[in-house]
Amino acid sequence: MEYLKLIGIVIIVVGFVLKRDTLAVVVVAGVVTGLVAGLSPLELLNLLGQSFTDQRVATLFVLTLPVVGICERYGLKQKAVDLIGTVKNATTGTVLSLYQLIRAVAIAFSVQLGGHPQFVRPLISPMAEGASEAKLGSLTEKQRDSIKGGAAAADNFGNFFAQNLFLGAPGVLLIVATMAEQGYTQVTPLSVALWSIPVAVVSLVFGLVRNYILDRRLGAATTTSAPASGEGSVKA
Repeated sequence: MEYLKLIGIVIIVVGFVLKRDTLAVVVVAGVVTGLVAGLSPLELLNLLGQSFTDQRVATLFVLTLPVVGICERYGLKQKAVDLIGTVKNATTGTVLSLYQLIRAVAIAFSVQLGGHPQFVRPLISPMAEGASEAKLGSLTEKQRDSIKGGAAAADNFGNFFAQNLFLGAPGVLLIVATMAEQGYTQVTPLSVALWSIPVAVVSLVFGLVRNYILDRRLGAATTTSAPASGEGSVKA
């Protein structure tokens, strides 16, 4: 019967495989697990409410969505495109590599500069597209999707692989606490941060190479499509 309490995991796996609503799947899994564990409906509601109250800070990001929407409504994306268009020799890869570097340095000092809804969508992605449009002209939908993916990847690389450079980062403290429980008391926050430096450097180099390849692909796609459009106009 003890294994029956793990039914919540099965519900989550099945729900994700069937591509059901994520929030609904998680709530159903929690409710079923609580009932199987012997909680009364009142205790279950109290537990869910208490958990939401304790983790309410995690929902603060929702406040950024209307702010970003208002900024976009009044031309934030267009201003970002205009700004990058005035910079000579700027390419999509240059913009994304610079952003990844800034993101990594900021998170290394525990400064939360960036994020997909706050930074990537309204600023970085339009600036990267503007850099390509300034050099290559109009972009296809496939090229725009590639740039958006590159912008998202730059944020992920800069944030994820550099966050453990900060000694007080939750990931660092979790590693130290877990290793201490296993008897490895010689593992300290400083040692974890120092061993995270090579990882951050490698991820930055990987991002630079990836963004360089993205520039080459965008240029090649534009060069390939140009003759085709020219031939079409001659035949017409």
